[in-house]
Amino acid sequence: MRSPNLCSQAMTAIAICLPAALPAHATPSDAIAEQRSVAESPRQVVLLHDDWRFRFGGDAKGVTDPAYDDTAWETVALPHSWNRLGGYQSTRSPDTNVEQGIGWYRLNFTPPPRSGRQRQVIQFDGVGAVAELWVNGVRVGGHAGAFSTFRFDITDQLRSGALNTIVVKADNSKPAPGSATANVIPLGGDFFVHGGMYRGVSLITVGEAQFDTLDHGGPGVYISTPNVTDAAAQVSVLSRLRNLGGSARMLRLKTRIIDADGAVVASGERPVTLAAGATFDAGQMLAIAKPRRWHGRKDPYLYRVVAELFDKGRAIDRVEQPLGVRSFAFDADRGFILNGEPMKLYGASRHQDKQGKGWAMTPADHALDMEIMAEMGVNSVRHAHYQHAQQWAAEADKAGMVVKAELPFVHQSALGSDAPTPELLANARQQLIELIRQNYNHPSIMLWSVGNEIDIGAAIGALQRGGKGPPAQSRDMLVALNGLAKQEDPSRPTAYADCCESVPSPLALPGAQILNDVTDVIGLNRYFGWYYGKPGDVAPALAALHAKYPDRAITLTEYGAGGAFTQHTDNPRGGPVNANGRPHPEAFQALVHEETWKALKTQDYLAATWIWNMFDFASNSREEGEAFDLNDKGLVSYDRKTRKDAFYFYKANWSAEPVLHLTGRRYTDRAYAVTDVQAYSNADRASLSVNGRQIGTVACADRICIWPKVALQPGRNDVVATASIGGVALTDSIAWTAPAADAGMRIRVGSLTGLSTVAGERFGSDDFFVGGKVPELRMGARGKLAPSDVTGTDDPELYASYREGSFRYDLPLPDGRWIVKLHMFEPDSAQLATRSFNIDVDGRRVLSKFSPGKAAGAARTAIVRAFPVEVKNGSMSLSFTAGGGPAVVSAITVLPQ
Repeated sequence: MRSPNLCSQAMTAIAICLPAALPAHATPSDAIAEQRSVAESPRQVVLLHDDWRFRFGGDAKGVTDPAYDDTAWETVALPHSWNRLGGYQSTRSPDTNVEQGIGWYRLNFTPPPRSGRQRQVIQFDGVGAVAELWVNGVRVGGHAGAFSTFRFDITDQLRSGALNTIVVKADNSKPAPGSATANVIPLGGDFFVHGGMYRGVSLITVGEAQFDTLDHGGPGVYISTPNVTDAAAQVSVLSRLRNLGGSARMLRLKTRIIDADGAVVASGERPVTLAAGATFDAGQMLAIAKPRRWHGRKDPYLYRVVAELFDKGRAIDRVEQPLGVRSFAFDADRGFILNGEPMKLYGASRHQDKQGKGWAMTPADHALDMEIMAEMGVNSVRHAHYQHAQQWAAEADKAGMVVKAELPFVHQSALGSDAPTPELLANARQQLIELIRQNYNHPSIMLWSVGNEIDIGAAIGALQRGGKGPPAQSRDMLVALNGLAKQEDPSRPTAYADCCESVPSPLALPGAQILNDVTDVIGLNRYFGWYYGKPGDVAPALAALHAKYPDRAITLTEYGAGGAFTQHTDNPRGGPVNANGRPHPEAFQALVHEETWKALKTQDYLAATWIWNMFDFASNSREEGEAFDLNDKGLVSYDRKTRKDAFYFYKANWSAEPVLHLTGRRYTDRAYAVTDVQAYSNADRASLSVNGRQIGTVACADRICIWPKVALQPGRNDVVATASIGGVALTDSIAWTAPAADAGMRIRVGSLTGLSTVAGERFGSDDFFVGGKVPELRMGARGKLAPSDVTGTDDPELYASYREGSFRYDLPLPDGRWIVKLHMFEPDSAQLATRSFNIDVDGRRVLSKFSPGKAAGAARTAIVRAFPVEVKNGSMSLSFTAGGGPAVVSAITVLPQ
């Protein structure tokens, strides 16, 4: 590899000239935010955010003509998207807009004056998903890809000192054969591609001789630190220069490195000759004595690199970029290493949307997202599943987050079962080059991800066809993109996020191509405890793949569970969850995270883990939990206003801030008069009181404090937890309403949630059980539960779930006389004649060799048996023992006699 000072090739991959790429990046988008004056910079940047006219669809005839009458169109400001979707209700909200197609934008404006040796370049920070541009009726060009910056030199089309008309066509049509997006990644995915100019637009007035504004949207200055020691850091600066003029230019390039206090710590200059119409790569090597390193959350120290181009002593262009000095590695056995120190990376993925705004997020929105993630204690961020805004990447640089940046090669590699088209591969290559060059200087970015679950679309299609259909043919495209990423930037490792290899799921199709041996780092999207298996199964599953690929670093790129704010359970272990439907109790989500993290934190070889997802996000394929058009696996609400319980679990584990958080605060109307109380805290111990009555002090093992079987009084209960960390007193409180204990209890067995019968009787979810097994849910179409077909009852849904085997219920009840009713049925006609079991209360047999099928006269027919009991010592043990078959019960009612 050649040294930067020998670089002279134009428009080559950056990596040909730069041996390493470590620092930060700030494109002209950042200059836009700063609005530098002409006196400060030779470049003039003017925002074009206001007074756009917009129309979705309609007749396109004449739209690009400057004389076209657009007065009836809507007036909008940027950022703007016509799409809005996702909300917390069971049906699609009336303000939803999921239209996909063509949106038209028109702007009349007068550009700032320019000199004879200046050009004017229009910059789009992101348009979903395919864009075309006309200036004064002349088509300038187009861009395919929803996530990257792109620019056009429109000097020749603009009229100086006069009113000009810009027309932009934005097309987010659903990918289909013949559509504008048929060969544009992503072809699919569990997120919605919003249409419109959802990021900024600006006009850059810049010299003909310039830091190249037309290098795939990149900054034109590319920085690396090929050698870093405590004594000195070598800083390689490649300035990609372009001369758009008609004559050669003899210029000087001056570069300075400035520390956070404003002092110049290194500088250099050199002559450059730019031929007419040519590009030139000018390399410089500078040195920082005793550098202060960018060290993640601990010390995200940033320098600035200022590169200036001079003509006879006059600055004609200037670019400023952040610089972070650091070294890093992903090791197969030691995990992630930053500046020579092993560091466990733990974080979350993030999508770029927000309730009420969609993708049209402002810099303040990006800053808030980073603030929330930092509050939880993450030290790493995964960009899901595409290039994010430059403002967001700059926030990560400043916050010290380690970032996995991603190419939107997601879900599938073809619209059918064929191999990817050459056109699709060409588009993916273009978007990958844009991703790398535009983000090359960000010190936070340490992984280039070249794909995510690219075979899952074919697997889902095969399942929908009854298991028929070939697996995806994605490997060759992944190999090609991985090679391109290594060519563009060999200093950063590549990664791929895999969904399906060796998972206990139908998505692991027989004959599927192996993809985990392509990239440097393996990413695994694994949902143990949610879509399959148990949370603790994740550890042996990852260890098996670590053994299979011993030379590659392993990361867990996705894990998690859905969580609703209004759906609750009395015991998250009480039954299976309907992962693709409803309900999604918040406590179940928290339990999956508790047990998954307990398994993950001991796996020292794991380089990184990322929760899926930080925030609930829009997906028009989702109807689940309490939401519509929303993926509810986030730890924070779509509008960023509410944190779920699982957020505080991770805050207690990851943050240095003292934490004490009582869980279940939204489950205010409790079903039972006795319940476990739980808190998350990074204190060693915590104390609890209820209605001023001291319950006790418990240890907070794994950051979880549990007070079992706490009795509540009828009506309001004030629950208060206290703890102390380093002399800092912590308090948290919640209020619950509870029923009267002497009114008895009703338990919906085998279910995570309760119900109310037609008679208005409230059953809580399954609780107080020991042992037994709950069968899988009976599913209907589109992830919805099949309705119960049990007859002989007015409440068939009470029999939709059950527990079977040998098990018992330890029921907390006041002393006295009670009537116990057991609601049962025979679920399996094959066991109609053979199933029988015994039932005991406190060791006393109340039913012997009972067969619900025989008693009801048929399978799937409700039968109720009742018997009196007397409770002593505040508890009743109700035991079910298998006989001729496993015991089975669907509901338990205990009422005063």
